[in-house]
Amino acid sequence: MANTNLSHVKEFILLGFSDLPNLQSILFGIFLCIYINILIGNGLIIVITKSNATLQTPMYFFLSNFAFLEICYTSVTLPRMLSDLWTQNTIISFLDCAVQLCFFLILVISESLLLVVMAYDRYVAICKPLYYTIIMNHKVCVQLVVASWITAVPILIGQTYQIFSLPFCGPTRLNHIFCDIYPILQVACGDTSMSEILIYLDVGLFGIVPFLLICGSYIKIIVAILKLPSAIGKSKAFSTCSSHLMVVGLFFGSGIIVYLQPKSSHSAGSDKILSLFYTTLTPLCNPMIYSLRNKDFIINEFRNPELIDICLKELIIFT
Repeated sequence: MANTNLSHVKEFILLGFSDLPNLQSILFGIFLCIYINILIGNGLIIVITKSNATLQTPMYFFLSNFAFLEICYTSVTLPRMLSDLWTQNTIISFLDCAVQLCFFLILVISESLLLVVMAYDRYVAICKPLYYTIIMNHKVCVQLVVASWITAVPILIGQTYQIFSLPFCGPTRLNHIFCDIYPILQVACGDTSMSEILIYLDVGLFGIVPFLLICGSYIKIIVAILKLPSAIGKSKAFSTCSSHLMVVGLFFGSGIIVYLQPKSSHSAGSDKILSLFYTTLTPLCNPMIYSLRNKDFIINEFRNPELIDICLKELIIFT
């Protein structure tokens, strides 16, 4: 097996939750409910923001794109995880594993960049309100969203190819719930230092830099909010921004911890738990954080009481 290379590796084994054999059915039910709620909650945000004329603003445009992105990148991992739990067949082909990793990385980085765009939108709205409609016109909003989606695509496709070009030796068992970078590197033989260096560069460029930009934006936003004369204005501004900061904290906190650790320091158990935070918890909480906390979204923007009741019932499923 020491000489096993790219051409001979046909499949990997995702161990997932195999160490909990008596809980497979329960875990399947839990993750199925989570996935359905993610689809319903984020889907409602998309439908509502697109169907209501009063929500055709940059903030809700970015929010609907963020909800769509949450659905996409959750769908890269959860359906496969559900299939493994249901069928007990945890074998994934070499190509499927590479495709899953590539799409997962692209969508995660897209979310990171889109969170920066959303922070910039709030910065302009609060710190430069007189120029908001000029700066954040529809063309600029579309360009920012497209840039968030495609900026890192060539880099991540190249990195995925580089990782899967490594030779693999020993049992190709990935002690994780989906094909992620470090579980794959742990079953690779030979020198993986270049791959680890590239990971750190990516985390710095697409993780730490966006996080610092968001923090910088919100420092300026907080300073501007504190200068507002109206207590009601302060409360509304803080409410809108705190929703975004909660999502940022959940997403970047768990993601940066996972990918900044050296390969030798990774624990399979902690990695699984942390990965569940940014692959399931953030998409699950997104509708509740952005919608249930946003009174304008629920009350002022909907004129049909029955629609309000239906939406609240669907969103309250999360609790």
